[in-house]
Amino acid sequence: MKIWVASQDLADVLSDLPKELPDDPPEIECAVYDGRGALPGPPDEVEIWVPPLVPVPGTPGLLGRMTGLRLLQTVTAGVEAYLPHVPEHAMLCNARGVHDAGTAEWIVGAAIAVLREFPGFAAAQARREWTYHHTGVLDGATVLIVGYGSIGEAVERRLAGFEVDVVRVARTARENVHGEDELPALLPSADVVVLLVPVTAGTVGMVDARFLARMRDGAVLVNAARGTVVDTDALVAELESGRLRAALDVTSPEPLPQDHPLWTAPGAFITPHVAGSTPASVRRTRELVRSQVIRYVTGERLANMITGHY
Repeated sequence: MKIWVASQDLADVLSDLPKELPDDPPEIECAVYDGRGALPGPPDEVEIWVPPLVPVPGTPGLLGRMTGLRLLQTVTAGVEAYLPHVPEHAMLCNARGVHDAGTAEWIVGAAIAVLREFPGFAAAQARREWTYHHTGVLDGATVLIVGYGSIGEAVERRLAGFEVDVVRVARTARENVHGEDELPALLPSADVVVLLVPVTAGTVGMVDARFLARMRDGAVLVNAARGTVVDTDALVAELESGRLRAALDVTSPEPLPQDHPLWTAPGAFITPHVAGSTPASVRRTRELVRSQVIRYVTGERLANMITGHY
């Protein structure tokens, strides 16, 4: 059985796997392919592929050559780079849960940073200026989580001590969770709007000028989903007007070009897609990949299987 993984770290995690498998386990050959340089072997012989965090160049073509592929295990929750191209003979599984802790922590921290104006105070410190003034606060705020899944649940747990009102929104309504069709009525009352939706045909560009116009004056948009969920030009217009603020870990385009107006838009706090880049995510990725390979080899049901459109 040939497995390609994204790093030597993951290869090391699988190195002693036969010890945990039943008698007469298959011989496992693990190779590292991080998307740079030559392929480590014939792609048609790969049975399990764990691609790197950033999709490798030519992913659709590479998947087309993986005629022996049976399991594609991503290290991200989002699978939009793979979903349209996965061969019919392969299963696609995402990394739901792996980045919950880091991403949820970033969301809460970024929201507080914008509300308490930490970026502005940091800039004033660099200028050695004492700029005393009142700021906003998270206490008493209404936090609207759009795309309420495992990360949304992790965000809510971390908000528990801040005395906020959490409003949950998912694609379809369920108990204590609103449906996306209710967003127009919910947006005007939210102080913080958190985006956690996956990239689908229905979510690309969903945060457009009309969406933003419904947000209350002074509200903060927090995007930890994907940059393409937001109409960047519409967001820049709102930021430049001073009506809204934003904390963005993802942008469109990404990386953001040096001359892009989003860099200097007032009220924008930008980080380079690092919300899930933490030791917690690394540890949980190791655990997931190891357990998934064991499940695959022993014929158990795989975790986080993607079916349909998500």
